[in-house]
Amino acid sequence: MSPNNDSIFTQELSRRTALKALFGAASAAVLFGLPARAHAAEASQETTDKLNAAQAQLDEVQAQLDSIANEYAALANKNAQTLSDIEGVQGQIDDTQEQIDTKKSELRKKRGDLSDRVAASYKSGGTNILSLLLASGSFEELVANAHYVEKINKSDRDAIEDIQTIQKELDTQKSELESQKADLEKLKDQQTAQMQDMQAKQQEVQTVLNGLSDDVKELMAQRDSEILAAAQAEEAAKKAAAAAAAANKNNSYSGGSSSGGGSYAPGTPQQNAGSGKQQAVVNACYSTPSPGLNWCAAWVTNVFRNAGVGYFGGNACDMFNAWCYSSDRSALQVGMIVADSSHSGTGTPGLLYGHVGIYVGGGIVMSNEGAITSKSLDSFIGFYGTGSGVRWGWLGGIALS
Repeated sequence: MSPNNDSIFTQELSRRTALKALFGAASAAVLFGLPARAHAAEASQETTDKLNAAQAQLDEVQAQLDSIANEYAALANKNAQTLSDIEGVQGQIDDTQEQIDTKKSELRKKRGDLSDRVAASYKSGGTNILSLLLASGSFEELVANAHYVEKINKSDRDAIEDIQTIQKELDTQKSELESQKADLEKLKDQQTAQMQDMQAKQQEVQTVLNGLSDDVKELMAQRDSEILAAAQAEEAAKKAAAAAAAANKNNSYSGGSSSGGGSYAPGTPQQNAGSGKQQAVVNACYSTPSPGLNWCAAWVTNVFRNAGVGYFGGNACDMFNAWCYSSDRSALQVGMIVADSSHSGTGTPGLLYGHVGIYVGGGIVMSNEGAITSKSLDSFIGFYGTGSGVRWGWLGGIALS
């Protein structure tokens, strides 16, 4: 949800239905309090045609906005898959690096053992023929000793070569994974840019939609005014005809205005009436009021500002794309924001802007849903994770722990 646009979207989402209902029932509603025959009055054909055309154009633009929202939701889902792929590749890179570190350690030990033996051999005079001869009780023992030394040296060399080969393979594997991650990061950036372009396009369409809505409302007011004027004229004519008939029948009245309709005067119809910083964020969650329905990101911004952490603007999907990097529950910490960039549960606003809350510990996420709510993490993910999925991270990249 956007701190700037979410409430507008909620209004616009229901505006077409409301305007159509008003369009169909306005004659009766605006003429509240007038005589029963007033329903026969009509607006001018010109006003009616203009209103119908404006309403049709409003419907067309609203359909464009709905289409953008659906496209954005689909792209957000792809972006979520890319983020999961990046997370998975990074896990493989970390595992490969651990294997590389292990093999490097084994290689250092093997080289150290070989070096120690060479040094000891050097200090003791080496393993030349003379030393082997002196150490051997017979020719057969001399041959056996020489063969044994050669086997040890070959075993060491083979072990070192094996470790070096495995290390090279792991280095190659790590390079390939890093290249794959770089490609995914590039794809993520492209998808994020596309979503930002869609948001800009949405704002342009929204502006047009707002203008058309104002036009429709003005034309509806004009039509209602014409219907009211026609109804009042019809009622006045009726009263005048009744007064004239009464005057002709009763010769005692020589003329002038009739008092027969004095009890009613047509007019305008009546209207119906953890850490210090982590704890500060948690405290601010409980003390910061809701700024209104659909303003989830505005509430998060207010919480972090009230906690003295800093000011971070943007809507929910901005926060998701910039700061929410993990879906690993073991990485979730108190004070992290928990968000998605698109979900279907709340209609167009949710598809375009997603939702954001704050993890306060104990498996609870607090967020602004019109009122400030506390939901279990599982419940939060179950509802808001239906599209792009839910992730978490430190708002502004500031680790509070």
